[in-house]
Amino acid sequence: MADSKDKYRFNFSDLEKLDLKSLSGIEYEPLKTDKNFFSNGDAGSLEGFDYTKDYGLKTFNYEDFSNEGFAQQVEKDTKSRLRRYSKKRRGGVLRYPLEALTENTDYLQIDIEEYVPIGEGYVSAPGDSKRYVTGNVFGSDRAGRRSSGRLSKKPLINNGTILLPIPSNLQDTNQVEYGSSSLNGLAATGVQAAEGIMNTQFGGNQDPFGVQQVTDVAAGVKKSVTEGIGPGGATVATNALTKFLAAKAVNIFGGNVTVNQLLARGNGEILNPNMELLFNGPTLRNFRFQFKLSPRNKKESQQVKLIIRALKRNMAPQAQGGSIQSGNWFLKTPNVFNLRYRSGRKNHPFLHRFKQCFLENCSVNYTGEGVHTTYDDGTPVSMLLDLTFKEIQPIYDIDYDSRPGTEAVGY
Repeated sequence: MADSKDKYRFNFSDLEKLDLKSLSGIEYEPLKTDKNFFSNGDAGSLEGFDYTKDYGLKTFNYEDFSNEGFAQQVEKDTKSRLRRYSKKRRGGVLRYPLEALTENTDYLQIDIEEYVPIGEGYVSAPGDSKRYVTGNVFGSDRAGRRSSGRLSKKPLINNGTILLPIPSNLQDTNQVEYGSSSLNGLAATGVQAAEGIMNTQFGGNQDPFGVQQVTDVAAGVKKSVTEGIGPGGATVATNALTKFLAAKAVNIFGGNVTVNQLLARGNGEILNPNMELLFNGPTLRNFRFQFKLSPRNKKESQQVKLIIRALKRNMAPQAQGGSIQSGNWFLKTPNVFNLRYRSGRKNHPFLHRFKQCFLENCSVNYTGEGVHTTYDDGTPVSMLLDLTFKEIQPIYDIDYDSRPGTEAVGY
């Protein structure tokens, strides 16, 4: 005779026979059992489970497994995954060397901040203050006051401040891009004629069809051509046209010949290029710094390690989309770095200012003296840290009219 307790034994294999639709409306709650409830070593059954008792089950809906419910669960999981990255922030202050700063100490302060995109407008006006680096009286401006015991002992994530000594090679370069431009007289006359015709006004009382306006344009073109050709008149024009057509014909067969080359060879002259240097646009400034890091004790070694880690992590692309919570097909822009030269608790009274920067390159040479030498804990005795920052926006004249451009030498 079978054991009486087998009467109430529940086998997991019975789940295959269950119809989930038939479970709709069942109520369930977490089971309350004694500590020996799952003590049975038989993985295929739950000994001691009496399904004749009322355990107070709550509602179970088959609709939870519908397409809509599944989509909601996926969205919830995605948001949970993204929250790990977007909400993770750890600030603090890291400093090398470890000694406390005095009122006369000059140093470079690097503040880590989240990148703020331009937004729906897609463009920013020249002199837009969003990229200015002004500091915060109750925040980043107080970083230099930290004592050695209050420095961060954990990596900086999406926030925080790094204090480094003024590098030995200190310079800034402001550059504007220009380019030479050529436009011969014939081409200039053609442009003048095209603009005149396109600017013709129709529908007026005196000249509804624009005939007089087109006539005036033609007269202006004729005058320009006459003055450009000179006293030679038709002879000069015919000669230039002949050489133009000859150059085109020769180039069909692979001969690299220009009109000016034929004019120079035949007549000893060329078309005046009217060359002029024209403004092409602003440029973005680069800043390259090199720091020699030689930790002298365990605490300073820890600060150096955390500084290198913080720079590398916060310059890296972030594994999520932008401000609209995109999925893993997208990458978020890395953090930006606010650079300032400081003297004690104030901005440096002479050195230049920065706009927000990206860290383009971070290079570490762990053999600063050319030989691999470490302390007992593996920390290199000397390291060379090379950083290359690039400003997000160009420098405009109006940037010098508002803070921080009004300070020291400006930008």
